[in-house]
Amino acid sequence: MWDLLADGTLLIHIKASLLRALLGFVLAAVIGIPLGFFLGGWFKLFERIVTPVLRLLAEVNPFSLFPVFILIFGIGEISKVSMIFWVCLWPILLNTITGVQHVDGLLVKSARSMGVRAVDMFFKVVLPAASPGIFHGLKTSCNTAFFMLIAAEMIGASSGLGWLVFNAQNNYQIPKLFATTVTISVLGLSLNYLFTELEKRIINWKENAPEY
Repeated sequence: MWDLLADGTLLIHIKASLLRALLGFVLAAVIGIPLGFFLGGWFKLFERIVTPVLRLLAEVNPFSLFPVFILIFGIGEISKVSMIFWVCLWPILLNTITGVQHVDGLLVKSARSMGVRAVDMFFKVVLPAASPGIFHGLKTSCNTAFFMLIAAEMIGASSGLGWLVFNAQNNYQIPKLFATTVTISVLGLSLNYLFTELEKRIINWKENAPEY
């Protein structure tokens, strides 16, 4: 691992993997969160109709879709980012819908009785109340995105931690294989810790459930 860090090899592949994962994750968040608010808050009848379809799509094994993405987008960057976008979208979307649906109705009624405007209602009542569910979806998607990317990079990639693992395995470079595997594990744990800390800081109003 020290040799890989010293010559810059490991940092180059870490950067390539993180950029791909970040792009797919951000695209999924930008689309999934607003769509989750619309389906969970304003179009409830439509949400009841499409939710079974959405959950079915979410349960599709993403590994089985690799050939489809490669057939449509080729083996370049677009196919890898599309795979990450696919696996990140469903946890974010479904958890956002659930979070909006579980907003306490008394909070909404109380805000309306005090004449709160629709914009303030969203930012001061609905969004904070739904944020625990949204963060749960974001954290799940972040972990899934990174590890799914490692598998995607083993197919038709020339950079990234997944490619580094695949290359080390094929060339029987066992020290490099273990060094890369440890790096992947450390990055995965670091991302999980980062989102946990962000959740604590942003949702600092959330009280812990009482223990009985």
